[in-house]
Amino acid sequence: HLTPIVDSLDRMAEIISDTLTLAREGQVVSDPEPMALLNVVGTSWKNVRTDEATIGVEDEVTITGDRSRLRHVFENLFRNALEHGGAPVTVRVGQLGDDGIYVEDTGPGIPEDTREEVFDPGHTSASGGTGLGLTIVKRIAEAHGWQVAVVDGTEGGARFEFTDVDLAQ
Repeated sequence: HLTPIVDSLDRMAEIISDTLTLAREGQVVSDPEPMALLNVVGTSWKNVRTDEATIGVEDEVTITGDRSRLRHVFENLFRNALEHGGAPVTVRVGQLGDDGIYVEDTGPGIPEDTREEVFDPGHTSASGGTGLGLTIVKRIAEAHGWQVAVVDGTEGGARFEFTDVDLAQ
């Protein structure tokens, strides 16, 4: 009888944590700092249970933002890729033009007709998901003055593109 109770408590803790994060993340970033994309991605990857998944950072670039909030962005995108792409998924992060970055995976991708609604609070296609992860991603991006869009990845998976990013090379 304890296993279902523990699972329910874990689920409640996840919902509470996501809700609190969502409430805080709408505020504009007031004190951004430069950071190596490789470092923030590496730290975020270590905070997610990745099993057999692999990560690749394609470009050495410096971005400007709130380190803590950006870790939430990458952690949520990585969890999303793993939930939908399975354990052998590969995630790639890199530079997009002169003012952007991308995060893409080799999973099944997101159908074109649902790409905008994936950012809606409560939208989930994963069993047991809170439906807040990508909402948090969008709100943090907006707090940085960034735009975010979902497109097809180079290998058919999902690709999240962030533009209006302050990049230093």
